[in-house]
Amino acid sequence: MSAIVNAIVDGLVWLIGGCYSLCHNYYVAIFLFTLLTKVILIPLSVMVQKNSIKTVRMQPEMNHIKAKYMGNSEVISEEQYKLFQKEKYNPFLDLVPLVIQLALLMGVVEAVKKGTDLTNVPIEVKGLTLIVPLIAGISAFLMCYSQNKSNVLQAEQGALNQYGTMAFSVLLSLYLGLFVPVGVGVYWIFSNLLSIVQLFLLNIWINPKKYIDYEALEESKEALRKAKEFAPAKSKVKRKPEHIQKEKEDYKRFLSVSNMKIVFYSEKNGFYKYYKNIIEEIIKRTNIVVHYITGDPEDAVFAMESEQFKPYYIGENKLIVLMMKLEAEIVVMTTPDLENYHLKRSYIKKDAEYIYVPHDVNSSNLTFHKDALDHFDTIFTSGPKNKAELAEREVVFALPKKNLIEWGSGVIDDMIKSYEEMEKESQKQTKTVLIAPSWQKDNIMDSCIEQLLDELVQTDYKIIVRPHPQYVRHYEERIDALSAKYQAVGVEVQKDFSSNKTVYMADMLITDWSSIAFEYSFSTLKPVLFINTPMKVVNPDYQELKEVPIDIELRDKVGISLELSALNEVNASVDKLLNTEQFAKSAMEDLRNYYIYNIGNSGKVGAKYIIERLMEKSKKK
Repeated sequence: MSAIVNAIVDGLVWLIGGCYSLCHNYYVAIFLFTLLTKVILIPLSVMVQKNSIKTVRMQPEMNHIKAKYMGNSEVISEEQYKLFQKEKYNPFLDLVPLVIQLALLMGVVEAVKKGTDLTNVPIEVKGLTLIVPLIAGISAFLMCYSQNKSNVLQAEQGALNQYGTMAFSVLLSLYLGLFVPVGVGVYWIFSNLLSIVQLFLLNIWINPKKYIDYEALEESKEALRKAKEFAPAKSKVKRKPEHIQKEKEDYKRFLSVSNMKIVFYSEKNGFYKYYKNIIEEIIKRTNIVVHYITGDPEDAVFAMESEQFKPYYIGENKLIVLMMKLEAEIVVMTTPDLENYHLKRSYIKKDAEYIYVPHDVNSSNLTFHKDALDHFDTIFTSGPKNKAELAEREVVFALPKKNLIEWGSGVIDDMIKSYEEMEKESQKQTKTVLIAPSWQKDNIMDSCIEQLLDELVQTDYKIIVRPHPQYVRHYEERIDALSAKYQAVGVEVQKDFSSNKTVYMADMLITDWSSIAFEYSFSTLKPVLFINTPMKVVNPDYQELKEVPIDIELRDKVGISLELSALNEVNASVDKLLNTEQFAKSAMEDLRNYYIYNIGNSGKVGAKYIIERLMEKSKKK
């Protein structure tokens, strides 16, 4: 090996000597030597340029793989390996130029020592040679800046990688300028500057824009960004050992079940309420075992375990793989974006039916991504508006037809029962106005709460402010300050959310774009005053459909909507809502019956559909 190294060094000494004999100036000789090495290594530079183009050309597909399998590193690695094989791409080729450059640098160090008299250390020499370290650092900065802007691969890297590489190169160049022979520093300067020239020449010769679809690349970046946004957030709280053990046991227990009929998936504790009526009806009418996956090890559902109800704790990482292995006939979820991000349809049970159950009666076209429900087979719709926009979407975008079941709302059904029980106990005399804002940006608490209260305290109504729990969690000091300011004029600010009695018993509600508005109005048959803060829009293309979202249409039917500039009309609007026939109980009931399916019977309707589908699937076997 040492003989090979010596031979390379001797060859470089000969080359430097040959350059020197042409001009009799070591600096010019080193420039010629550097230029010659660049020319000799052109085939390698071309190979690196092509490999970089291939890397970036694959990037859209790479990003879509990461987005599709977000959170499952094993599957991502496997799919990337398949892509590399298909494209005949070797990631290790990117290391070849670095290895050759380092080998060449070490050879140059020895060659300069043997072949020139430029062996003094610059820091010990007076005169112009003191400038070498500075010029070396500047040349490295210019080279890295050019690469970050124009190198086909580096231009796509993150800022951390770009500036990290730049810092390393500048520091290395300063080192080469300060602590190695002058000739090596000069070589490094020329090498950096010639690399910039070479970069631009290669981009002209092999133009990346001819091979890379940059529009597709940007689209894939956006898909990856959304996937990261909606992927399950990694908990900062370290899981308890008993929870880890429970997950292992539940995962094994779940996979051991054969002939599984139905699985309900819940993201966290408290989501059972969306399925409650359906599950209870299935258990009541059949002997089917309901399997219930939850992402919370302390979910209240574990206290409900029975022969027909089997809950399992499966954390986010195992859940991704488990969902792909599911062999149930029917899978019921309240989580949108199936297939779009981390949760996938079963890879094994291709004919499994996936049913989406909505949290609320709001427009999926407005409050979800436009393709959030495209990969479900069946959707339980809350009312005619919800069903109409889903049907229109299928026509507009030529989507496969889904089973759009006229279902209703289990949450509203339960709220109606709770309200009727509480109403019998109510003996209050003074009417109550409840302010319950959303948690979205620029909500009532952020935009106009004090102006609103200043108007309302002039009335004889009892005023209660009930901020969103997340708002209290993040801005408790702000809430306390608000409470202190308005306590003297009788305004009550609530931070205890253990009971919903305040919501049910209020005579009217003031909110912005909170989904609580329609649940409140349709369960209590009472009106709502809407403050038009900036609208919450998840799908900016919602107007592609002609169907007006229920969130917009209902605002002036179950209540009155006011612009922020018209808050001086609040008291007049409150009086109108509480004292006119337009918003009387009978009028609100008519609206409820028109906009919501199967009031009081959604559980029976949902269970009936699922039971019948299971029977149909059983007959086909």
